[in-house]
Amino acid sequence: MSGLIPQRFIEELLDRVDLAELIGSRITLKKAGGNYKARCPFHDEKTPSFNVRPDKGFYHCFGCGAHGDAISFVREFDNLGFTEAVEELARRAGLEVPYDQAARQEMQQARTLTDALEFANGFYQDALQQPGAALARDYLRQRGLDAATIEQYQIGYAPGDGQALHQAADNSLQKPLIETGTVSDKYGRPRDLFRNRIMFPIRNTRGKTIAFGGRTLGDDKAKYINSPESDVFHKSREIYGLFEAQRALRRLDRLLVVEGYMDVIALAQHGIHEAVATLGTATNQDSLQALLRHVRHVVFCFDGDNAGFRAADRAMENALELMADGLHLQFLMLPQGEDPDTLVRKEGPDAFRKRIEGAAPLSRFLFDRQSEGLDLNLPEHRGELRARTEPMLNRMPRSTLRDAMWHEMLRLCGRREWQGKREGGKDFRRFKGSERISEEPVEVRLSKDSSLSLAVIEAPELAEEVLEAARRDRSLRQAASLANWVRESGLKRHGEVIEALAFDSRARARFFHLFDGIEHVPERENILASARELLTPNQEGVRQQTITALMKRMATGQSTAEELQELIRLQRGEG
Repeated sequence: MSGLIPQRFIEELLDRVDLAELIGSRITLKKAGGNYKARCPFHDEKTPSFNVRPDKGFYHCFGCGAHGDAISFVREFDNLGFTEAVEELARRAGLEVPYDQAARQEMQQARTLTDALEFANGFYQDALQQPGAALARDYLRQRGLDAATIEQYQIGYAPGDGQALHQAADNSLQKPLIETGTVSDKYGRPRDLFRNRIMFPIRNTRGKTIAFGGRTLGDDKAKYINSPESDVFHKSREIYGLFEAQRALRRLDRLLVVEGYMDVIALAQHGIHEAVATLGTATNQDSLQALLRHVRHVVFCFDGDNAGFRAADRAMENALELMADGLHLQFLMLPQGEDPDTLVRKEGPDAFRKRIEGAAPLSRFLFDRQSEGLDLNLPEHRGELRARTEPMLNRMPRSTLRDAMWHEMLRLCGRREWQGKREGGKDFRRFKGSERISEEPVEVRLSKDSSLSLAVIEAPELAEEVLEAARRDRSLRQAASLANWVRESGLKRHGEVIEALAFDSRARARFFHLFDGIEHVPERENILASARELLTPNQEGVRQQTITALMKRMATGQSTAEELQELIRLQRGEG
C-alpha cells in the first residue's frame, strides 16, 4: 500500500513533523546540545544511547542499532504498518493522506472485512461467558488457563447452534462475514463455519482480527480448523501470537516457533512471551520470511516424535535458501510424548528456558540429521553423508556460514588416519577406533595466485568469481588470465579444461609455466576449500571500524547524508 501514497506527500509530512516532539510524547528526552538523548525504547539499557537529531530528521541507538525517521519510529513503537503510521502522523500534522480512488476502495473493503471479524471476535468472547458455554470454560480450566491469559489472547466460544453468529450480526456485517468464510452460504442458507468450538482469534501485527482457529469440544473429525483465506488473511504470511508477543516484550530479540495455539498460550502464561506459531502444516519460506522480518534469531520447537522431526526437517530445508550471515536459527526437539504445553507445566519455566538456550544451531542439526544411521568409519557411509549434505549446502547463498558448513562437511567426510603394523611379514591396517580424525595432508604453501589458478582448473564455474577477485587484487595476474581464457573458451567442466590445455597449442604455450615451482598439488577438496576462503574474505573487522568511525562523526554532528546512508547500509549487513 505504501506505493499508493505519493512520495512528495511523504516528504512533506516528514518536513512538517517535529521529531523531538513526536518521540518526546512517548518517552522522556533530555537535551544534549542540538540533539536529544534517552534510554532506548527498543531494548533494555541503563545508560542512554538513543539519540534524536531533529535537524537531520532521524534517530539512532548506538546500543541496538535502531535507526530511522518519524514514520519508522511510529511503526516500531506503536506496532503499525506503513500506511497506518503515515495516517497517524498526518492526523497529528492536520493533513489528509491523498489516496487515489482505487486505493481508497481497497482500504475500505479491508476495513469492512476486519470490522466484521472484530464483531465475530467480540461475539465469541461474550458467548464464552454464557450459561451454554460451561463445557468450554471447564475445558480451559482443565488446560490450566487463568482469566488474565484468556483475556490477553481473547479466547472465545462458538455456540453449537449453526446460525448463532449470523443471526447476531446486523445486515451490514452479514455479507462481509460470508466473504471471510466465517459464515458459509455453500448450501443455499447461511451457516456458521465454527460450531461448538473454543475460538482463537488470529490477529495481525496491528491487533486487528483477520481470521480464527477453532478447537472442537465434540467428536468432530477435524480437531482444529482455521478460517479460509480471504482478502485480509493469507495463511502462509501470518504468525499466531506475534501481536501479543510484541505487546508483552516491546522489543523482540528472538522468537520461539511452536506448533499450536495452546503451546503459545501456555508458554506465555508461564512468562515465556516470545512463543509464536506458524499457520498450516509446515513452516514454509513465506512464513519464514514473515518471521525474519521481525527478528534475526528464530528457535524452532518441535515434539520429539517422528512427525516432529519431519516438521523440523521441512523447516530446515525451507530455511537453507534464506540463510545469510547474521541470521541465527536453532532447533529444539522435546522429549518424546511431550509438547511445550505439557512440558512447561511439568518442569516449570526456568527449566524450559534452559532447553531453549541449549537448542541446536542449524549447522549441528543438519549434520546430525544427515548422519543418522551412518557409520562414518566406513568410506561408503562418508560418501553417503556427502551425497546427502552437499546439495543442501549448495542451496544456501554465499556466506561465511555456508563456507564454515562446507568445511565441516569435508572434515566429516575426510579419510580416517590409518594405524598399521606388520605381523609375519604381512601389512595389517585398520582404523584407529571410531574417532573422527581428519586427514593429515602434506603441508603445501601456495600463493593466492597459484591457489586460485588451481581452483579454476578444478571448478571452471569459479572463473567469474576469480575475475572479480582479480579486479580487487592486481597480484592475481595468472589466475585472472586463466579465468578469462576459461570464460572466453566456454569451458564448463574440469575435463574440458584439461583437454584444452593438453591439445590446444595456443593454450599450452600460454599456460606452459603456470605451475612452475609447485612440488605438490593438493587434493581437490583442499583446493576448493582454500579458494572459498580467498574468494570470501573476512571483511568484518573493516566493517566494524568503518561503523565506529561513522558513528563518531554522527555523534559530533559532522556526518553528511551520504555517510548516514553508508552507516545504515553497513549496519544492515549490506556492506
